[in-house]
Amino acid sequence: MFVENIINFINQFNIETTRLIISLIAIIIIAIVYKILSRTVSRISKQLELEPHITNSLFLILRVIIIASTIAILSTIYEIPATWFLGGSALIGAAIGFGSSQTINNIIAGFYVILSRPFKVKDYVKIGDNIEGQVEEITINYTKLYTPSFNILMIPNTQIMNSRIMNCTHEGFIRYVFSLSFPHGLSNEEIIKKCIEPAIEEFHEKYSEKQLRKPEYYFESLTHISKSFRIRIFIPKGEAKILYQLQPELLNMITKRWETIIKK
Repeated sequence: MFVENIINFINQFNIETTRLIISLIAIIIIAIVYKILSRTVSRISKQLELEPHITNSLFLILRVIIIASTIAILSTIYEIPATWFLGGSALIGAAIGFGSSQTINNIIAGFYVILSRPFKVKDYVKIGDNIEGQVEEITINYTKLYTPSFNILMIPNTQIMNSRIMNCTHEGFIRYVFSLSFPHGLSNEEIIKKCIEPAIEEFHEKYSEKQLRKPEYYFESLTHISKSFRIRIFIPKGEAKILYQLQPELLNMITKRWETIIKK
C-alpha cells in the first residue's frame, strides 16, 4: 500500500510537471505571437496614420483575444471542465446581448470607417444631404464634426457607413461650393459683371491672407423661375471656423449688389 501510494505520487508529480512545462511553452508561444501582432498593429497604424485612441482600441481588442485564447489553452491543459469556460462565455455573451445592438453595429462601422478612410481628421465633409462639417475626431463608435452652427455633432458610424460622403478637402485646403440663385431680369453677363465679379474682387482683397486662392464662379442651371450660379471659395485645411465666417459674408456682398441694381 505504501509503495503504491509512492508510485501514484510520482505519476501525479510527473503529470503536473508535464502540464507545467507545456503551460510554460504555451505561454511563451502566446507571448511571441502577441508581440508579433502588436508590432503589426503598430506598423499598420503608422501606415494608415490612425489616431492614437483608435490604435489603443485595437490594442485593447488584441489583448482581450490573447487573454481569452490563453484561458482556453490552459483550461485544456489542466482539463478544467468545459462547462466552466462555456458558462463564463455565456455570461459574457449575455452581457453583450443586453447591451445596445446599435453600439455593436457602431463598432463594426467604426472599423469600416477607419479602414476605408473616406476622410481624415480636419477634413471638411458632407455626409448625406443635410450634414456637413469639419472632422474633429474619429472614434470606434462615433465621428465628431465641427458644424456651421459652431457646435460639435457626434454622428454614429453606422449612419456614416450608410450615407453618401463628399470630402471637400483637397491639396491642403477646403474647396467649399455653394449655390446662389437670381430671378430673371438681368442677363448672365450683367449678373457676373455687376454682382458676382465685383463682390469676389472686394472679398478677395479684404481677406487675401485667409485664403489660398481667389474665389471662383460658374453658371450652374436655368429654370423658368431663376438662374443659378455656383461660387467656390478656398480655405486652408482645418480652418472651418474661418469658412463659417467668410462664406456668409461673400454671399451677403453679392446679394447687396443685386438688391442695389434691382432698386434702381
